[in-house]
Amino acid sequence: MTQHRNPPRQIVNGIVLLNKPAGDSSNGILQKVRKIFNAKKAGHTGALDPFATGLLPICLGEATKVSGLLLDSDKRYTATLKLGEQSDTGDTEGEIIRTASVPELSEDSINAVLKQFTGSIEQVPPMYSALKHQGKPLYWYARQGIEIERPARPITIHHLELVSFNANEIVFDVCCSKGTYVRTLGEDIAKALGTLGHLTALHRTQTGSLSGDDMLTLDDIEQQKEACLQPLDIALQHLPRIDLVEAQAMHLLHGGMLRLPKPEMDLVRFYDHNGQFIGVGEWHEKNELIKPKRLFNL
Repeated sequence: MTQHRNPPRQIVNGIVLLNKPAGDSSNGILQKVRKIFNAKKAGHTGALDPFATGLLPICLGEATKVSGLLLDSDKRYTATLKLGEQSDTGDTEGEIIRTASVPELSEDSINAVLKQFTGSIEQVPPMYSALKHQGKPLYWYARQGIEIERPARPITIHHLELVSFNANEIVFDVCCSKGTYVRTLGEDIAKALGTLGHLTALHRTQTGSLSGDDMLTLDDIEQQKEACLQPLDIALQHLPRIDLVEAQAMHLLHGGMLRLPKPEMDLVRFYDHNGQFIGVGEWHEKNELIKPKRLFNL
């Protein structure tokens, strides 16, 4: 009996801007993209809950070195908040555990509440989250019916705007710092409106400088293959660009630091004398030098 051996995995470098469908886990969809390219290395840049949709950048090969930088970036979402019902998970994945009447809403009353949540605020993370307590994720305890005390954490809501509303539903657009739970934000908004609520839809439209305008479905990716791969530096357009001469690039690639004027930001992106992206550098205050933070082998 002949055994069919899988072809050896390929070295594939690039970023795929995936429009994640509802119902799939971020890791499950990551494995599907990895399989399409038969890629050696793959990673994503911050999971979306299974019920959520939208921008999930998939990093292949050397691009996985960028994913850490994207995890720390701001995110933007369009969220649909159903009022009058609270679920145990804060979204449609859970069971409805409480109901409440919904007061009459007006654009002014909703905007007044949204204003309270704009800027630097504190947020208590939900029990249904992957945050760890004594080595186990909080959702493990939640499933056993155990409530763990959770300290509030500082987050920043850069932008919070009403998109539309009806008698028992609000759609809002939010741009927030990393670590923000939009499910919890939705519950807190509902509470401030004098009722209960949970998210019925969550769609991510931006991650750092990556926009959802160029997102592709899994079918698109399967058809386009290599044609849909974006260059690594597409995720780093917000960082100042520094073009190096050949000697500087070689020095940097061998781990050396460069004496250059202090950049506007602590992180910069480097290009060699051919205009090829080679890595990310970090300003070293003490030595007044820029040192390599992430170098790419393209």
